[in-house]
Amino acid sequence: MADIIDMPKLSDTMTVGTLVKWLKKEGDVVKTGDMLAEVETDKATMELESFFDGTLLKIFIPAGSQVPIGAALCAVGKPGETVAAPAAPAVAPATPPKPVAGEGGPPAPAPSSPPSPAPEAASGGLAASKRSEDGPAIVAPKPAAGEAGPPGARLRISPLARKLAEAKGIDPAGVTGSGPSGRIVRADIEAAAKAAPVPAAAPAVAPTQLAAAGGTVRPVSTIRALIARRLLESKTRLPHFYLDIEVDADPMLTLRSQLNAAFEKDGVKLSVNDFVLKAAAEALRRVPAVNSSWEEPAGGQPVIRQHEAVHVSFAVAIEDGLITPVIRDTGAKSLLAISREAKSLAKLAKDKKLAPAQYTGGTFCVSNLGMFGIERFSAIINPPNAAILAVGATVKKPVVKGDQIVVGQRMILTLSCDHRVVDGATGAVFLSALKDLLEKPVMFLM
Repeated sequence: MADIIDMPKLSDTMTVGTLVKWLKKEGDVVKTGDMLAEVETDKATMELESFFDGTLLKIFIPAGSQVPIGAALCAVGKPGETVAAPAAPAVAPATPPKPVAGEGGPPAPAPSSPPSPAPEAASGGLAASKRSEDGPAIVAPKPAAGEAGPPGARLRISPLARKLAEAKGIDPAGVTGSGPSGRIVRADIEAAAKAAPVPAAAPAVAPTQLAAAGGTVRPVSTIRALIARRLLESKTRLPHFYLDIEVDADPMLTLRSQLNAAFEKDGVKLSVNDFVLKAAAEALRRVPAVNSSWEEPAGGQPVIRQHEAVHVSFAVAIEDGLITPVIRDTGAKSLLAISREAKSLAKLAKDKKLAPAQYTGGTFCVSNLGMFGIERFSAIINPPNAAILAVGATVKKPVVKGDQIVVGQRMILTLSCDHRVVDGATGAVFLSALKDLLEKPVMFLM
């Protein structure tokens, strides 16, 4: 009997994968460990290997298709065996969800006028409470699934659940509420989204086929779709605030030039980003409150987790967007070790060959656009991190040293902070420590 190879789960957040191309064709002899195809996940492009010895009898999915996890990709067996395409994988029914903390109370009547916004702190506003975010239940007409309901039928749904339903394309009229009096809460929408059937895989559509009047439409890749979802969630749910500081880059650039000259024969070429990564790791050790994450356990009170280890990630531009490889235990590594690892990870990222362990688990992120001539920018936080550092270009400008105006080299650093975790004073102390380290880079060598 032929063995069926299914679409595996190749990353922690993967739900579907794009079958980029087949590396083998029907009739080829394959062995365990042979690479059969390239699959693009929501994080990288990875190779699918065979777990069986035999002949590739049948390919069920053409290249360019989006395939849900568990769907049959191909069959391997003995020559001459007849293989029929298996049925699409069934979706397991969702278990009745438990009420989410903050949504379990009795539904309140809809307000006759919009509620007044809660007062905010002068530094940018504190995060609203979970209850105030969810708000009173929204009551709307609720027709029965598939038919028009009587005029008196009502749909009880919390504002948060309604917003989530719109984002996920779920019709709340067909969702059974688990809250008091049948109120639909967030957990009900999340369960409905998981239980929704995955559409059958279809070949990717060429951009010319999607051309609209006045322009060309191109399909969104799996990676780009994930970036869009995560950044939208981060910008709309995390209370961002921003801090800038100007750094004297002369000492760092002087030391960099000296080290590169000294190690030129060894092929060493340190970058400005290498210095920033090393300095950021040391600044996180000095101000550990920034090396933290906001967590909301299901059914429990929110907590702030302060990480023991410092794992600094850095943004790398790839064809479909960006990805953030992680340098683990950054503070414990030398400047030279960080430089070598960063270059290796960046190459793997551009080749879409990063393993999941190489782009997950970061506790802080650095995004550098200085090489493109961008002098200042604000980056969006990469959850679950509590902050991200944006690095601008080094610019020559007149500066005052003593009583003299001289030519200096300055660099702007912008820290984006999650106000739930990092207050303004904490962020300022971190940036001050980072400035001190970059202006006294000889400390990197001690």
